[in-house]
Amino acid sequence: MAETVTGSAQAPAAVRHVEETMGTVFSFDVRGGQPDAVREALADAVAGLHRVDEVFSTYRDDSQISRLARGELTVEECDPEVAEVLALAEEAERLSGGWFSPRYRGRLDPTGIVKGWATERAARALAEAGAAGVNVNGGGDVQLLGAPGPERPWRVGVSDPVRPGGLAAVVSAAGVDELAVATSGTSERGDHIVDPRTGRSAVTDLVAVTVVAPSLTWADCWATAAFAMGSRAGLAWLESLPGVEALLITAGDEVRCTAGLAGRLG
Repeated sequence: MAETVTGSAQAPAAVRHVEETMGTVFSFDVRGGQPDAVREALADAVAGLHRVDEVFSTYRDDSQISRLARGELTVEECDPEVAEVLALAEEAERLSGGWFSPRYRGRLDPTGIVKGWATERAARALAEAGAAGVNVNGGGDVQLLGAPGPERPWRVGVSDPVRPGGLAAVVSAAGVDELAVATSGTSERGDHIVDPRTGRSAVTDLVAVTVVAPSLTWADCWATAAFAMGSRAGLAWLESLPGVEALLITAGDEVRCTAGLAGRLG
């Protein structure tokens, strides 16, 4: 779970919006650009999130993903985004050695990738509309693009899963044009991560894994996969991924980090 940390430096006027959809809350903080173009892109991005919910929700019997899982539709009969997301999920499954899975207890369920993908897509649409700085927070997972002001990077606080209300770290996007922060764990949603090998809830020594990477689509997947692996295997695997840093917190309140994470804190 992450939250934006603001500073006192002068920043361009912000367009902000909060939207409830996909069973969570999305918040937008958009800086710079032509106001009319930004607001139009924001309206389109919000509509896009609601459309994603209609297509991918496993809680809706009439969603395309539910009908696909029941064999009532083929992938070709679904919106093109379904094939795109399933291809990304299959790639995540391959790269994680099966620790990320687009199935839940044997049933097609790409939920583990959809929110991160949808959040990143919304952020990139706003940047393409001319915004100089974009911060989209989808249920605690954040995609950052650009910056909120001159020489003023985005900063994201990572919630402490052991001490509610506290921060485990503050991630800075200084020096980069795009950065994502995604957390998987048990403090917010309980035991919702499944061990793909058993089909049961993942039993590990971890309470939270936060991944920092350029893309939220992948950061979200990698956090989920690493949590299922456990702290030792998860940390070693995350260290092997290019451009990825991570913070892992165990049930014993032990903090483990990838070697380069310190360079992203501030």
